[in-house]
Amino acid sequence: MTTETAVQAEPAERDEVRPRPLAVQRSRNVLQRLGRSVVDRYALLAAMVVLIGIFSALRPDVFLTAANFTSMLGIQAPLAVLALGVTVVLLVGEFDLSAASVMGMSAAVMAYLTTVHEWPVLVALAVVLVSALAIGLTSAFFVVKVGIHSFIVTLGMGTLVTGAALGVAGSTTIGGVPDSLTSVFRTRVLGVDAAFFIMLAIAVIGWIVLQKTPVGRNTYFVGQAPTAAALAGIKVPSLRVGALVTSSLLAALAGVMMLGQVGAASPGIASPYLLPAYAAGFLGATAFTPGRFNVWGTVFAVYLLAIGTVGFQLLGFSNWVTSVFNGSVLILAVTFSTIFAKRR
Repeated sequence: MTTETAVQAEPAERDEVRPRPLAVQRSRNVLQRLGRSVVDRYALLAAMVVLIGIFSALRPDVFLTAANFTSMLGIQAPLAVLALGVTVVLLVGEFDLSAASVMGMSAAVMAYLTTVHEWPVLVALAVVLVSALAIGLTSAFFVVKVGIHSFIVTLGMGTLVTGAALGVAGSTTIGGVPDSLTSVFRTRVLGVDAAFFIMLAIAVIGWIVLQKTPVGRNTYFVGQAPTAAALAGIKVPSLRVGALVTSSLLAALAGVMMLGQVGAASPGIASPYLLPAYAAGFLGATAFTPGRFNVWGTVFAVYLLAIGTVGFQLLGFSNWVTSVFNGSVLILAVTFSTIFAKRR
């Protein structure tokens, strides 16, 4: 009996001592998926740290300073607001190539009304926002109602808006805007321009709407599967209209913010902002929720691009290097966001 018990108990003891191969393999798979998920989500932040380390090592006297970082936080705020609007449009599967033109038009018209005609700031702001609303609704009409691709509509709208702004405000740079406007964005809070905190508030509101409300969840659904969303009863046309209008309004706010910081503007002042805004949108889609456009990914991507741009400038590189950097980032960002989207 003793011998039989010992013989019967021996395999069970071996099972307790030796790990089962299937369990081990499952554990390895879980760890691999967890590691890959962490890398996918936070690779953007790691890239920021690497860039900061490289530029700090090469120019520690000017790059690794509090003044440099606080300056970047404030100066990039208008671009971040513009990029957030672009992100909303990308979420529903559309494009808004008129965003930078609306930004420049808003800054120029605001400067023109408050300096040449001495209009009150709030009245001029209302005119700019209503104009942006009309631009967004017009683009939405041709995209959603008529059925023309947003790429074509907003490309033409951008040219139209810039031309109209030149007709109203002229091609010269208008300066001398009221202090009541500049003080809103230049006031220092904790050593940083208030413009940064205004952008942060817009980002928080955007994150809450997109992540915590049915409208936001439906917006993601429309971008990923518009046909299925329509069959599920979601009002796809309304969300597409809302995205284009939101992009136009945020572009106008970005223009007013930029005017408040710089103190002068012309209709073409925001043209260089379009490529970085889209680069930030696509690059942001590789972080936090890989394969999906998201608010915080866009914000961090804006500052990654700023770190690269400022770093190259402090190293004495020509402006063409910055253009190469932004263009390369856009191509890589689209590539990686497409790969992540296929893996989801």
